[in-house]
Amino acid sequence: MTTHNMLIAPDFSPERFAGWHMFNTLIQKRANLNMHLNIPASQAEQQGIINQGDIQVIYANPFDAATLIREQGYRAVARPIGKSDEMVIAAAANSDINSLEDIKAGATVAMADNRDVKLIGLRLLEAVDVAEADLNWTVTETYQAAARQVIKGDAQVAFFMAEIFHSFSRLTKAQLSVLIESDLADISHVLLIKDGFPDSDILMNAILNLHNDDDGKEALAELGMPQGFEAMDEEDAEFMIDLMQTLLD
Repeated sequence: MTTHNMLIAPDFSPERFAGWHMFNTLIQKRANLNMHLNIPASQAEQQGIINQGDIQVIYANPFDAATLIREQGYRAVARPIGKSDEMVIAAAANSDINSLEDIKAGATVAMADNRDVKLIGLRLLEAVDVAEADLNWTVTETYQAAARQVIKGDAQVAFFMAEIFHSFSRLTKAQLSVLIESDLADISHVLLIKDGFPDSDILMNAILNLHNDDDGKEALAELGMPQGFEAMDEEDAEFMIDLMQTLLD
């Protein structure tokens, strides 16, 4: 039996790791497909794997999805229900930064390598007339490392994926102060399938019906997607890409 490759974007909180393996195991059984799960540790590693050209299924963040759809022959087929991509801007709880207005030119921002988060964060900072060029940027391996930089005072603020921020330990969150959390609702990770993938209908049927039984519900709960996935069409995908473009402009 042919083995197909599925890649999961690396920007999920660590406790979701087991959920993706459960998800992959169930999908393989129900679609009767061999799926090899690729979970890169970083954006750079993800790009390297995709560039090799043998990935049939990708769970991608919306920024990468736009490029993959427009330039690399993928189409969006599904997205998680009720799970939009939001971000948090936070400072150290004991710092002088208590609101966005306190972020001044020359401040250092720590964040993991996630363009969606940066894009949304910069759009939120427009309200206080702070632009990308006004800030110094430190890209960390993980969001946990970004949190440590802020807590230690090596950076004044950090940008986080909201889900990852809320998964931090109580001790970590007690040392951080949330300045703002986005509420966009229309931007989410999406499931992409490579054009010409012969088993897309079988795979989609398995994914869209995961929420209908206990094993599937357990896997989805582990992923923080209790409602499961909904189908997306080309119009849905174009709407989201246009929204991303609006953020870029």
